[in-house]
Amino acid sequence: MVYTAKPGQVSYGEAIGIVLIENYAPFIPGDTANATTYTYPVRFCPVKGVTPERLFAHDPQLLPLLAEAVTELQQAGVRAVTGDCGFLAAYQGELSEHFGIPLFLSSLMQIPFISSLIGRKRKIGIITANAGALTKEVFNGIGISKNLQNRTAVIGLEDSDHFVSAVFEENGFLDSSIVERDVVERALHLKNRYPELGAILLECSLLPPYGRAVNNAVGLPVFDYITMIDYVCSAVVKKRYTGEM
Repeated sequence: MVYTAKPGQVSYGEAIGIVLIENYAPFIPGDTANATTYTYPVRFCPVKGVTPERLFAHDPQLLPLLAEAVTELQQAGVRAVTGDCGFLAAYQGELSEHFGIPLFLSSLMQIPFISSLIGRKRKIGIITANAGALTKEVFNGIGISKNLQNRTAVIGLEDSDHFVSAVFEENGFLDSSIVERDVVERALHLKNRYPELGAILLECSLLPPYGRAVNNAVGLPVFDYITMIDYVCSAVVKKRYTGEM
């Protein structure tokens, strides 16, 4: 087999690029920002200045910083680019127009797919880092219709003392058992409040490690950043099948 070098590229094999926001919390296995989460190589690109506070405020000045990061990842040879904060949805629409590779910056982009799975009469529960900041501006950035927005039920972790301390205040410590308890409590609250709940979406990139516990607690499909990244990776790097007939 003959291989061809790509201009300016000095490493190969990382199909998925991940834009990392500036957040200094422990990123445990299962987290979007932990390389051991994946069964395939990924390439990280940290971006200074893209903080949770600025994302929650939907700061338009973040757009050029994010564009620079996507450019860097594209030049490094990745086949698709994601991020590690669902609030990047606010920038998805504009950024996706300017790059020749797929962009899927927010876990919230799974909403139409989930909706199709569960039917129009059922709700999608969303567990987010900050419910107050998950406004229509975020949903509009990824083209989520008002009708679909009305079929979501949102609950946040902004009143979880430990999550706030570990993630927002960046105290350097995270007790995964406490976070798991708080996430499961919110999932159960959604299920009890909305009998028509059909699925849970964990918006925050730190929450995939707790998906199994949520799934066991509520008995519903649970989607998160990793379900989305795995799905897109399977599209841009197709499996080669072998076997017998």
